[in-house]
Amino acid sequence: MVSNKAVLAFLTTLSLPSLGAADCSRAVLVSAAESYIAAQANGALGDLAKLLTSDYKYRENNKAADVKTGVLATALQIAHNKTTADTVACASYTELIATTPKPYVIGTQLRHTADGAQVTLIDTIAATTGSLSFNAAQTLAYIEAEDWSPITDAAQQPSRALLQQTADAYLDMWTNASAYDAVPWGTPCERIEGSARNSPCTVGAPRGGFTNRISDRRYVIDPEMGSIDVLCNFAAVGGVADSHEFRLEKGKLRYVHTITL
Repeated sequence: MVSNKAVLAFLTTLSLPSLGAADCSRAVLVSAAESYIAAQANGALGDLAKLLTSDYKYRENNKAADVKTGVLATALQIAHNKTTADTVACASYTELIATTPKPYVIGTQLRHTADGAQVTLIDTIAATTGSLSFNAAQTLAYIEAEDWSPITDAAQQPSRALLQQTADAYLDMWTNASAYDAVPWGTPCERIEGSARNSPCTVGAPRGGFTNRISDRRYVIDPEMGSIDVLCNFAAVGGVADSHEFRLEKGKLRYVHTITL
């Protein structure tokens, strides 16, 4: 298994867009995410504050919040972190797990200005004791056994369109009976849902039957990691705050990580 540090080292050495390109630099996005991780570990903005626009927004569990009283103000002993970068949308997604003394599983998207230089939004889903199937230590054990190595062969990387189509089809399963068949299920495939590991991914997958479509979908798409994360309002089951991250390999769904309050 490749360590997260090795993944970040690889990603930051990839060639950068040419001057004048609209896309953000992967290295800049990953560096900002590292500042965010440090901020969460320390319970203070620290160097992250230097990257924030004067009118940046902080959102926690789908609601506008005060960063001074949110989870980011709580120092956590981070046992796991993984970051993906969307160089087209100028955004990143970071998955964090802390097991002791304050257990959390956190998914955070950072939104940047068009040049990537500053952060305009910190958007966090933070699950802790009392959240759906919550057991941070068990989640950590499952995730550490997975292989999220970068997909170095560009020909094997899923397209942005396929990643979003997959995520949307998956989230539409609750309200659209035909969406199930639009998901490119892989073999093997596993879903980590709180402290529950479901393999294959199809275990418990719905085929419609719910009224309210999952809404407020915010995407971070990273073909080089085969990943798309979606923060959303899980309106189908009561409107709880939720993160779903998907990993595709060879065009098929391999991993699903959920964080649900």
